[in-house]
Amino acid sequence: MITHIKGKITEISPTDVVIDLNGIGYLAHISLNTFSKIQKKEEVFLYTHFSVKEDSQTLFGFADKSEREMFRLLISVSGIGPGSARSMLSSMATEEIAQAIMYDNVKAIQAAKGIGVKTAQRVIIDLKDKVAKIFDADKEFSTSTSNTSKNEALTALEVLGFHRKQLEKVVDQILLEDPAASVELIIKRTLKKI
Repeated sequence: MITHIKGKITEISPTDVVIDLNGIGYLAHISLNTFSKIQKKEEVFLYTHFSVKEDSQTLFGFADKSEREMFRLLISVSGIGPGSARSMLSSMATEEIAQAIMYDNVKAIQAAKGIGVKTAQRVIIDLKDKVAKIFDADKEFSTSTSNTSKNEALTALEVLGFHRKQLEKVVDQILLEDPAASVELIIKRTLKKI
């Protein structure tokens, strides 16, 4: 089993990356979240999941362990294959998926391409206990002050003419890095990243 890979990026796209390791190129399928974290790097370290099927062998790469763990949890649910799991991880951050599972947010899970209502409900039922153990939900998601700052920052940015949906992922990422960020700091950092 290949658990990680470190090497030079020779090719990269939003869905795949080729990593040269001692003259051998390894193709790893990645999510958009991983792509955004590694796209400007020359060398990269990826956590991996090696999937073997009757007709294929596929390597999936992840920028961090929590994303790989969420991928593995998702593919353990009946009806979700590696493609659907990668699609979910591309449309939502790992923390957002964990939060949606913890708070029974079927609509958030269903928003990912290829996930229907029944599958979204199955994800919640099958993974709620596992997510609670693996992702310390209380620590990561209980900060009401960051929610207030987030809403104020998003409202201010909307007034400046930006679309809320376009901004939410950026603001969430900023708050993950610095949960105590002030509204002004969130706005400044968001404007730099857009």
